[in-house]
Amino acid sequence: MTGRRLDAATADLDPPFAVVDLDAFEANADSLVRRAGGRPIRVASKSVRCRELLRAVLRRPGWRGVMAYTLPEAIWLVRSGITDDVLVGYPTAHRAGIAELAASDELAAAITLMIDSTDQLDLVDAVVAPGARPPLRVCLDLDASWRPLPGVHIGVRRSPVHSPAELAALAAQVVARPGFRLVGVMSYEAHIAGVGDAPPGRPFYGRAVRLVQRRSYRELLRRRATAVAAVRAIADLEFVNGGGTGSVGLTAADPTVTEVTAGSGLFGPTLFDAYRSWRPRPAAYFATSVVRRPGPGLVTVHGGGWIASGPADPSRLPTPVIPPGLRLLPTEGAGEVQTPLAGAAADRLRPGDRVWWRHAKAGELCEHVDALHLLRGEAIERTVPTYRGDGAPAFL
Repeated sequence: MTGRRLDAATADLDPPFAVVDLDAFEANADSLVRRAGGRPIRVASKSVRCRELLRAVLRRPGWRGVMAYTLPEAIWLVRSGITDDVLVGYPTAHRAGIAELAASDELAAAITLMIDSTDQLDLVDAVVAPGARPPLRVCLDLDASWRPLPGVHIGVRRSPVHSPAELAALAAQVVARPGFRLVGVMSYEAHIAGVGDAPPGRPFYGRAVRLVQRRSYRELLRRRATAVAAVRAIADLEFVNGGGTGSVGLTAADPTVTEVTAGSGLFGPTLFDAYRSWRPRPAAYFATSVVRRPGPGLVTVHGGGWIASGPADPSRLPTPVIPPGLRLLPTEGAGEVQTPLAGAAADRLRPGDRVWWRHAKAGELCEHVDALHLLRGEAIERTVPTYRGDGAPAFL
């Protein structure tokens, strides 16, 4: 992507604003399908947060269904006709959402709840009794972390259900309870899908990451196969979900998995620059305006502090990419109101010029803007609302 192309296409717009390059977005979508090797891909809405782009990717071959991040979002997507197949990726405690789900045969047939404990079933029953609702679809969350030694936990802290025996016991409890229907199992290997194995400037750390990922993947293959087989002996599963953008090819090679999830790879944020197996084309950018020049080799832009979630370290900062040669100051970072940048390119910039950035994570970019300007070739093809600009209910 060139600055000339971005500047020319958006000359009439005042920053801050965000642009999605449709050519890169669609190329990334097709590349993910190839990497999935015939497994359908469930799009992670958290990484897109724009109904028009969700609709666009679901029209493409190889993509099927949505993984939502909250129950109110899932209901909104079904009600607005985006999809009739939503897996909520996390357990819910949203009582109004549970009541709305339980009051609708359409929603109950389209939305699958995530659980890792019967306590979550108790919460649903407390909102709407089993006899007063259609059966609700349920997916079990199997912890994919690696525990090579007692007390060692490599991966994220998600489900408490780790062993095949624990998953089978939970499955039996779900099947025995009225008002629920067990339809799926999910096991998300976040320490593989979400951790880059080639971090820039850190070759030894990268080797350690690759070693851990190889060994943990082999362990997960065996454990997931045993766990899913035990559940299939109890319930007729519709799907086994796994993976994320960083592990699509690897997860799809697991014969136990029937579908994979991806979303971040559509936008190609900077966190995915640190992967060897596949790097998406950068598709999403945001623009800020130069407002002053505090000294030689320095320029200040308005805003820029669009920080990504996760550990508070430099990997979560946005990256100035156009013009090339600009960098954040370690003493100030990216500021909410202003951000100073250093580099040779600063001396060529004047107030009113643009600096273009890439966000560290994908969908979180959309929390800062009401719209995405969709670029096709040399021009803006159309402008579409983000969740924030689309009258979405409060999801978080």
